[in-house]
Amino acid sequence: MPPISLLLSAGEASGDMYAARLATALKQRANVEIFGMGGPQMRAAGVDIVTDYSEVSVVGITEILSHLPSLIRAMRHLVREAERRKPAFAILTDFPGFHLRLARKLKARGIKNIYYICPQFWAWRPWRVRIVRRRFTQALCIFPFEEKFYGDAGVPVKFIGHPLVGAVHPSLDRPTFCRQQSLDPQKPIVTILPGSRAAELRQHLPIIREAAQRIHRESQAQFVLAAAPSANLATLRENWPPALPLKIVVAETYNALAAADAAIVSSGTATIEAALLDVPMVVIYRVTPLTALVAKPLVRTPFFSMVNLIAEKRAVPELIQSDFTPERVSAEVLRLLSDQSARKVLRRDLAEVRRRLGPPGAVDRAADAILELINAGQSNAITPRGNAK
Repeated sequence: MPPISLLLSAGEASGDMYAARLATALKQRANVEIFGMGGPQMRAAGVDIVTDYSEVSVVGITEILSHLPSLIRAMRHLVREAERRKPAFAILTDFPGFHLRLARKLKARGIKNIYYICPQFWAWRPWRVRIVRRRFTQALCIFPFEEKFYGDAGVPVKFIGHPLVGAVHPSLDRPTFCRQQSLDPQKPIVTILPGSRAAELRQHLPIIREAAQRIHRESQAQFVLAAAPSANLATLRENWPPALPLKIVVAETYNALAAADAAIVSSGTATIEAALLDVPMVVIYRVTPLTALVAKPLVRTPFFSMVNLIAEKRAVPELIQSDFTPERVSAEVLRLLSDQSARKVLRRDLAEVRRRLGPPGAVDRAADAILELINAGQSNAITPRGNAK
């Protein structure tokens, strides 16, 4: 039999990681050819990347408006390829602003959609769950409370657990990492995960740089900036004071986190990675004022960071928008570096977050669920019309 064609799409770095692991699991189980939108990790997993996610990876209202031509071009390219290759399913990874529209176009062409990593509509604009019900054959969610939210809305949903559980491990211990990066293991290490999108870096880096100077003056801390594989390293190095001890590493995020005494982490998947590695963290995030103004009435949760949402309490400090200042960041990081009782309480809460994330094996469960749908579709296709279910 010829290989089964699948469309797999991700619109940002974390989605690229999740989708790449899913592609690997699917290829291990079945004869499939996978194409779609993604980045370096999906490409390394053998996915035929017809559109790079860097063309569409934007955040915020003003950023989306400025990137509309790229978004439209990527959408058209994916739809054309889907029409040509006729995939059995389209597997869309989070990134709802783009993927909900893509799902509509694909469904109109007879292609069934699966949502892998469901959008967090329970946190903002919950009424959009109705769109998922109309356009998707199956939704695969990664948090246990999402199963009820989507199920109550009539979406066919399965809870698979979080794909990062069991997959987040450092390859180096702290002494080895320090030796390789010329860091002093006797001095504090603060790891910085500033985000992967250009808009995030523009909003975050100036504040983080000033906060780092304050932290260094008080604690002699060293800084490790964990860059995304696609990052422009020259841009990341701009305007850092020469006297400030900073190492920029690529493809070393888990080692950089595991070696850290504290971390400054952009809200998103990176906070889950830090929690799984038991790293005391300060969560930060800022968007443009216009985006913040539009988004504020749409938010439906008491917390912004995923770690706090899972914990159902303020387990880690989160500094969002106007709270994200050099003074606040430095104060929170210095508290984590100097206050042993604060670190102990935070780590106790992180242990509870890890428990709630579920057991390892989420990607395998997702692959099995998708192959069940594929096999069911193939069985239905060859069932005689009179015996059709």
